[in-house]
Amino acid sequence: MAITWILVANASLARLYANLGPNKGLQLVKEIAHPESRMKNADLTSDRAGQMQAAGSGHGAREQQTPPKLNAARSFAQRLARELYMGRSRNLFARAILVAPPGFMGMLNATLDRPTAQMVTDRFEKDYTKTSEPLLCGRLESCLYV
Repeated sequence: MAITWILVANASLARLYANLGPNKGLQLVKEIAHPESRMKNADLTSDRAGQMQAAGSGHGAREQQTPPKLNAARSFAQRLARELYMGRSRNLFARAILVAPPGFMGMLNATLDRPTAQMVTDRFEKDYTKTSEPLLCGRLESCLYV
């Protein structure tokens, strides 16, 4: 039976599980925390908004186009995509299942390379990062060989 990797993630925490076949349940492969995603926008920036010359005699302040929390979440999605890429390139799994809230799922999908994305057989747009392994098995039983 082929190994299935299950990535259960949100913007600040990810758990990577392996399912080794029928009646084997889930085995935790890796847990990755990303505390930056829990920080406030003000704590993620180094300074106040930059100064710029405004039309006329005044000055203005320029805000960042993308909020720092969004940048932190995208960075974490890229890190998780690299984990999946490395696992695929080392033949550590034959298929993958992604479980993440809708916004973060979009970031994951956008950062996966094509060969890795083709190995993803199922996607669940839910936040199951606080769900216990037995309950997670129950929630994924439709696509998991437990």
